[in-house]
Amino acid sequence: METKDYLQYIVHEIHRTIVATVDDDGLPITAAIDMMDCDDDSLYFLTAKGKGFYDRLIKRGVLAFTAIKGQDTMTSTAVSVRGKVRELGYEKIPELFQKNSYMYQIYPTEESMKALTVFQIYEGSGEWFDLSKKPIERISFSFGGAEKRSEGYFITDICTGCGICVSACPQGCISRKTHSFFIEQEHCLHCGNCLRICPADAVKRMCG
Repeated sequence: METKDYLQYIVHEIHRTIVATVDDDGLPITAAIDMMDCDDDSLYFLTAKGKGFYDRLIKRGVLAFTAIKGQDTMTSTAVSVRGKVRELGYEKIPELFQKNSYMYQIYPTEESMKALTVFQIYEGSGEWFDLSKKPIERISFSFGGAEKRSEGYFITDICTGCGICVSACPQGCISRKTHSFFIEQEHCLHCGNCLRICPADAVKRMCG
Protein backbone atom coordinates (compact mmCIF):
# COMPACT_ATOMS: atom_id res chain seq x y z
CA MET A 1 0.00 0.00 0.00
CA GLU A 2 1.05 3.59 -0.65
CA THR A 3 0.58 6.54 1.69
CA LYS A 4 -2.57 7.65 -0.12
CA ASP A 5 -4.06 4.19 0.54
CA TYR A 6 -3.57 4.56 4.29
CA LEU A 7 -5.17 8.03 4.22
CA GLN A 8 -8.11 6.72 2.21
CA TYR A 9 -8.51 3.82 4.63
CA ILE A 10 -8.72 6.27 7.53
CA VAL A 11 -11.44 8.33 5.82
CA HIS A 12 -13.53 5.64 4.13
CA GLU A 13 -13.05 2.50 6.23
CA ILE A 14 -12.72 3.93 9.76
CA HIS A 15 -13.74 7.61 9.61
CA ARG A 16 -14.07 8.25 13.36
CA THR A 17 -10.80 8.88 15.18
CA ILE A 18 -9.66 9.74 18.68
CA VAL A 19 -7.54 12.88 18.44
CA ALA A 20 -5.14 14.22 21.06
CA THR A 21 -4.15 17.87 21.42
CA VAL A 22 -2.27 19.67 24.20
CA ASP A 23 -3.72 22.27 26.58
CA ASP A 24 -2.04 25.31 28.14
CA ASP A 25 -0.73 23.19 31.01
CA GLY A 26 1.00 20.83 28.61
CA LEU A 27 -1.52 18.04 29.28
CA PRO A 28 -3.11 15.91 26.55
CA ILE A 29 -6.84 16.18 25.82
CA THR A 30 -8.68 13.76 23.54
CA ALA A 31 -11.71 14.25 21.32
CA ALA A 32 -13.66 12.11 18.85
CA ILE A 33 -13.19 13.66 15.39
CA ASP A 34 -14.35 12.40 11.99
CA MET A 35 -11.78 12.48 9.20
CA MET A 36 -14.01 13.65 6.36
CA ASP A 37 -11.84 13.71 3.27
CA CYS A 38 -8.33 13.21 1.97
CA ASP A 39 -6.15 13.62 -1.06
CA ASP A 40 -2.89 11.88 -1.89
CA ASP A 41 -0.95 13.86 0.70
CA SER A 42 -3.26 15.20 3.43
CA LEU A 43 -6.39 14.73 5.54
CA TYR A 44 -9.32 17.09 6.18
CA PHE A 45 -11.67 17.49 9.15
CA LEU A 46 -13.83 20.25 10.57
CA THR A 47 -14.73 21.67 13.95
CA ALA A 48 -16.64 24.58 15.43
CA LYS A 49 -14.66 27.73 16.12
CA GLY A 50 -16.25 28.04 19.57
CA LYS A 51 -14.71 24.84 20.87
CA GLY A 52 -11.63 24.45 23.04
CA PHE A 53 -10.42 21.92 20.47
CA TYR A 54 -10.28 24.74 17.91
CA ASP A 55 -8.27 26.93 20.30
CA ARG A 56 -5.73 24.18 20.92
CA LEU A 57 -5.30 23.53 17.19
CA ILE A 58 -4.66 27.21 16.54
CA LYS A 59 -2.23 27.58 19.44
CA ARG A 60 -0.23 24.39 18.89
CA GLY A 61 -0.68 23.60 15.21
CA VAL A 62 -0.22 19.87 15.83
CA LEU A 63 -2.25 16.81 16.74
CA ALA A 64 -2.07 13.03 16.99
CA PHE A 65 -4.78 10.47 16.48
CA THR A 66 -5.51 6.76 16.34
CA ALA A 67 -8.26 5.12 14.30
CA ILE A 68 -9.25 1.47 14.82
CA LYS A 69 -11.39 -0.92 12.80
CA GLY A 70 -12.29 -4.42 13.98
CA GLN A 71 -14.74 -6.44 16.05
CA ASP A 72 -12.18 -7.27 18.72
CA THR A 73 -8.45 -7.05 19.37
CA MET A 74 -7.46 -9.95 17.12
CA THR A 75 -9.46 -8.67 14.14
CA SER A 76 -8.36 -5.05 14.46
CA THR A 77 -6.44 -2.76 12.18
CA ALA A 78 -5.17 0.49 13.70
CA VAL A 79 -3.77 3.54 11.93
CA SER A 80 -2.02 6.22 13.97
CA VAL A 81 -0.94 9.65 12.70
CA ARG A 82 0.80 12.65 14.19
CA GLY A 83 1.26 15.81 12.22
CA LYS A 84 0.90 19.51 11.58
CA VAL A 85 -2.43 21.22 10.92
CA ARG A 86 -3.55 24.48 9.35
CA GLU A 87 -6.92 26.19 9.20
CA LEU A 88 -8.47 26.49 5.74
CA GLY A 89 -11.66 28.29 6.75
CA TYR A 90 -15.22 27.90 5.46
CA GLU A 91 -14.73 27.44 1.72
CA LYS A 92 -14.48 23.64 1.80
CA ILE A 93 -17.47 23.18 4.16
CA PRO A 94 -20.14 22.63 1.43
CA GLU A 95 -17.96 19.99 -0.23
CA LEU A 96 -17.39 18.14 3.06
CA PHE A 97 -21.11 18.24 3.85
CA GLN A 98 -21.92 16.72 0.46
CA LYS A 99 -19.47 13.88 1.10
CA ASN A 100 -20.65 13.45 4.71
CA SER A 101 -24.41 14.10 4.52
CA TYR A 102 -25.03 13.17 8.18
CA MET A 103 -23.55 16.56 9.05
CA TYR A 104 -26.78 18.21 7.84
CA GLN A 105 -28.51 16.59 10.84
CA ILE A 106 -26.11 18.35 13.20
CA TYR A 107 -25.88 21.69 11.38
CA PRO A 108 -29.12 21.81 9.32
CA THR A 109 -29.02 25.41 8.08
CA GLU A 110 -26.51 27.47 6.17
CA GLU A 111 -26.45 29.93 9.04
CA SER A 112 -25.58 27.21 11.56
CA MET A 113 -22.76 25.98 9.33
CA LYS A 114 -21.00 29.32 9.73
CA ALA A 115 -19.79 28.17 13.14
CA LEU A 116 -17.55 25.64 11.38
CA THR A 117 -14.11 25.76 9.87
CA VAL A 118 -11.96 23.20 8.07
CA PHE A 119 -8.51 22.02 9.08
CA GLN A 120 -5.99 20.19 6.93
CA ILE A 121 -3.38 17.78 8.29
CA TYR A 122 -0.80 18.77 5.70
CA GLU A 123 2.35 17.09 7.02
CA GLY A 124 2.82 14.07 9.21
CA SER A 125 3.96 10.53 9.84
CA GLY A 126 1.96 7.46 10.68
CA GLU A 127 1.89 3.76 11.38
CA TRP A 128 -0.31 0.95 10.10
CA PHE A 129 -0.71 -1.90 12.61
CA ASP A 130 -2.74 -4.98 11.60
CA LEU A 131 -3.34 -7.63 14.27
CA SER A 132 -5.67 -9.63 12.02
CA LYS A 133 -2.70 -10.97 10.04
CA LYS A 134 -0.32 -13.74 11.06
CA PRO A 135 2.36 -12.60 11.72
CA ILE A 136 1.18 -9.09 12.54
CA GLU A 137 1.83 -6.33 10.02
CA ARG A 138 3.40 -2.99 10.97
CA ILE A 139 4.26 -0.34 8.38
CA SER A 140 5.44 3.27 8.82
CA PHE A 141 4.53 6.00 6.34
CA SER A 142 4.77 9.77 5.97
CA PHE A 143 3.16 12.52 3.91
CA GLY A 144 3.51 16.20 3.09
CA GLY A 145 7.29 16.04 3.10
CA ALA A 146 7.58 14.78 6.68
CA GLU A 147 10.35 12.37 7.58
CA LYS A 148 9.20 8.78 8.08
CA ARG A 149 9.45 7.97 11.79
CA SER A 150 10.52 4.43 12.59
CA GLU A 151 10.59 2.82 16.01
CA GLY A 152 11.43 -0.66 17.21
CA TYR A 153 14.54 -2.82 17.52
CA PHE A 154 17.42 -3.86 15.29
CA ILE A 155 20.32 -6.26 15.60
CA THR A 156 23.79 -4.76 15.18
CA ASP A 157 26.94 -6.22 13.62
CA ILE A 158 28.23 -7.44 16.97
CA CYS A 159 25.63 -10.26 16.88
CA THR A 160 27.42 -13.55 17.63
CA GLY A 161 24.79 -15.70 15.91
CA CYS A 162 23.80 -17.58 19.06
CA GLY A 163 20.08 -17.46 18.14
CA ILE A 164 18.77 -17.00 21.69
CA CYS A 165 16.63 -14.08 20.52
CA VAL A 166 14.74 -16.30 18.06
CA SER A 167 13.12 -18.34 20.82
CA ALA A 168 12.04 -15.19 22.67
CA CYS A 169 10.32 -13.54 19.70
CA PRO A 170 6.51 -13.98 19.95
CA GLN A 171 5.98 -13.29 16.24
CA GLY A 172 8.86 -15.37 14.90
CA CYS A 173 10.15 -12.35 12.98
CA ILE A 174 13.88 -12.80 13.68
CA SER A 175 15.69 -14.50 10.81
CA ARG A 176 19.25 -15.59 10.09
CA LYS A 177 21.49 -13.90 7.55
CA THR A 178 24.80 -15.72 7.11
CA HIS A 179 26.26 -15.91 10.65
CA SER A 180 24.07 -13.31 12.36
CA PHE A 181 20.37 -12.45 12.66
CA PHE A 182 18.04 -9.61 11.64
CA ILE A 183 14.54 -8.47 12.64
CA GLU A 184 11.77 -8.32 10.04
CA GLN A 185 10.54 -4.86 10.96
CA GLU A 186 7.16 -5.20 9.23
CA HIS A 187 6.20 -8.02 11.63
CA CYS A 188 7.78 -6.82 14.89
CA LEU A 189 5.59 -6.27 17.99
CA HIS A 190 8.16 -3.93 19.60
CA CYS A 191 7.95 -6.05 22.77
CA GLY A 192 11.67 -5.75 23.52
CA ASN A 193 12.24 -9.42 24.34
CA CYS A 194 15.23 -9.60 21.99
CA LEU A 195 16.89 -6.64 23.72
CA ARG A 196 16.26 -8.14 27.14
CA ILE A 197 17.62 -11.60 26.34
CA CYS A 198 20.59 -10.90 24.04
CA PRO A 199 23.82 -11.96 25.85
CA ALA A 200 26.04 -9.95 23.47
CA ASP A 201 24.11 -6.65 23.86
CA ALA A 202 23.75 -6.67 20.06
CA VAL A 203 20.13 -5.45 20.00
CA LYS A 204 19.45 -1.71 20.02
CA ARG A 205 16.26 0.31 20.11
CA MET A 206 15.24 2.84 17.45
CA CYS A 207 13.36 5.88 18.73
CA GLY A 208 11.36 7.79 16.12
